[in-house]
Amino acid sequence: MMRIPLCLLVLAFSALAADNYPIEPVDSTDQAQSAPADAPKPADAPPPAPPAKYSGWAFSALADGYFNLNFNHPSLIGNQLQNFDLNWGTPEVSLAKVTIDKSDQQLGFHLDTGFGETMRLVHAADPAAIDHQALRYIEQMYVIAKPNHTHGAEFDFGQFVTSAGAEVIEANSNWNYSRSLLFSWAIPYYHFGLRTTVPITKSFTVGFQLVNAWNTVWGNNNLKNIGITAALTQSKYTWSVNYYEGPNHAGTTAGKRNLIDTTLLLTPSSKVNFYINGDYARDNNVTGSGYNSWYGIAGAARFQLTSKFALSPRVEVFDDKNGFETGAAQIVKEGTITGEYKYNDHWIGRMEFRHDASDHPFFSRGAQLANAKDMNTATLALMYVFGPLK
Repeated sequence: MMRIPLCLLVLAFSALAADNYPIEPVDSTDQAQSAPADAPKPADAPPPAPPAKYSGWAFSALADGYFNLNFNHPSLIGNQLQNFDLNWGTPEVSLAKVTIDKSDQQLGFHLDTGFGETMRLVHAADPAAIDHQALRYIEQMYVIAKPNHTHGAEFDFGQFVTSAGAEVIEANSNWNYSRSLLFSWAIPYYHFGLRTTVPITKSFTVGFQLVNAWNTVWGNNNLKNIGITAALTQSKYTWSVNYYEGPNHAGTTAGKRNLIDTTLLLTPSSKVNFYINGDYARDNNVTGSGYNSWYGIAGAARFQLTSKFALSPRVEVFDDKNGFETGAAQIVKEGTITGEYKYNDHWIGRMEFRHDASDHPFFSRGAQLANAKDMNTATLALMYVFGPLK
């Protein structure tokens, strides 16, 4: 795997950060129209907003690097069951990416492209990415249509990340640095196909997806899987439910896979948040008899202790009943504590300790030692968020 010194990446993004970001002034036109006729004018009303600098295009970027210690000191295997932070004992680039958005009232475009350990793992099992190397550098790429007179409905076509799960691929958008067991093993990373979202009310949205097999750009049960999504958003909580169903075995439509995923996000205040995430999946054998299943539940919290420092614990249990996902029939428990220091809107540092435990001796240790039932890791991560420039 390509390894780029983290210091060079930081210097590159620091140079970009030296430019002044354009700040769009508030347009007071709408406020003036809605104010009473006898209302006094504001003392220093800003001028009307200038035209968009990039004609509706928006650009942003992310650099994410880490250093990890594995207290089991495995000789050949990295951090088992973890994701996007597999390597230990050496500085690594987890993800460096650029995002391009083009959004008009009716048509749009979204692209996430980059490199690093994350991009390699996301496409590791995709037959299309194996045959076409360029696809390994694409996280998302889809076109957007928002037709008139459809009450806010949106239609996307292309490659997009899954709607399932409580976490996402980008570490800076999660509470913890390492991904949960459920994110890593219970759900897909992405889909290719059609995605729709339709607001039913101001707080309730539903969607339908017609997509390929899990983590497949093309070449495995093309557009033969369906997804149904629903989200209820209130002031103090958001509840989402996602269901995916369809064939996922290469070369056959037999043996359908089912996934039900749900997340309840509680937001009682700006300083304290919680979520509970649950998954159940069943993959039927192509023979028509028997199946493999896996399921789990995770819970996490985020405490914003100061304006710059936050603390986020996470616990979860994952039952890979048949060993279909992790390679061993086991029940795994995981506990993580993450401290985050956000220096400003661009620099984010995290320190994390994680404990994984299995009911079987699954975790590798040194070459001369027997496997252990648990594994402890410590991680220091640094992220730089650039933009968006609009």
